[in-house]
Amino acid sequence: MNDSARYNRQTILPEIGQEGQHKLSKAKVLIIGAGGLGVAVLPYLAAAGVGEIGIIDDDVIEISNLQRQVIYKTSALGKYKVEEAKAMISELNPEVKVNAIAEKLSGKNAIWLFEKYDIIVDATDNLSIKYLINDACVITNKPMVYGSIFRFQGQVSVFNYKNGPTYRCLYPDENTQSASCADAGVIGISVGIIGLLQANEVIKMILEIGEVLSGNILVYNILNNEQQKYDFEKDSAFEIDKKGFDEKYKVIKNQIIEIAAEAILNEIDADEVVFLDVRNEDEFPKINFKNGIQIPLMDLENEIAKLNPNQSIFIYCQSGIRSKIAVELLQKKNFKNVKSIAGGALALSQIVKEKIAD
Repeated sequence: MNDSARYNRQTILPEIGQEGQHKLSKAKVLIIGAGGLGVAVLPYLAAAGVGEIGIIDDDVIEISNLQRQVIYKTSALGKYKVEEAKAMISELNPEVKVNAIAEKLSGKNAIWLFEKYDIIVDATDNLSIKYLINDACVITNKPMVYGSIFRFQGQVSVFNYKNGPTYRCLYPDENTQSASCADAGVIGISVGIIGLLQANEVIKMILEIGEVLSGNILVYNILNNEQQKYDFEKDSAFEIDKKGFDEKYKVIKNQIIEIAAEAILNEIDADEVVFLDVRNEDEFPKINFKNGIQIPLMDLENEIAKLNPNQSIFIYCQSGIRSKIAVELLQKKNFKNVKSIAGGALALSQIVKEKIAD
């Protein structure tokens, strides 16, 4: 239980207290999208003491983002949003564990990722991704905190909360067209307000207080400060299971092969094995394999000639997520014996230390 003075102003609230703070510290929240909504949600969850936050986005910072994505700096142009977001949070609240996942959410990684978190926050502006998030939440039985913006109006709801209505119950037509912020325009205040309302729903669910926006959608207009709340019912017509999900999102079975970090102990000194580090050069801990090579994931396709497709290649990143993407990429290039090391460098560093100690 965290009794730090950091949280004093909220723990004195009788609805929270030390017990509520303990719930926050044990919670795990995944934010999908590090754009306007995501960067509004993230700091408030971290400041409140949510113990572990994942943020997934494969985008880099552009000058047009800074008008509403206010945690980023001009000096960070061209850098991964998730890495910059993680750096900001580490300064705001070093007690929070932040997992920066610099990749795009897809049918291949959604289920695996969602299973690691308690609550999923949809901070995207892409309709097809929202349906993917919804379906993966149904499969993994996770609540989806929904937010969307159209010009000066925003919407917030919580789907699949305790088997409640889903996104498809409210918006069953998957072929609906919607303009993105880049096309329709947006003012930063809109995403800030809606993002904070999403963060509020996350906090309420963790603390088990208040009324969660399940079966309700809140519509807020910033020009006239009007808001309406509409009810909607669960539609049992839509059902999806893991097999249906895999078929819908074209997930190929057994395409990615993973190996436990402990299992590579006997391979560390083997000449026919290569250890490929797909992290960025500034990431720690460093692991020195005699037959190791580092190629950041973003450069892998262009530098693939550095690798021999006939060798066994064990791939690792920081925690075992980017390495799965690298395996998939190499398999498409006809590399036959490639495996992702589960747990990544964090697991490997401990194992290598133990081997040296022996």
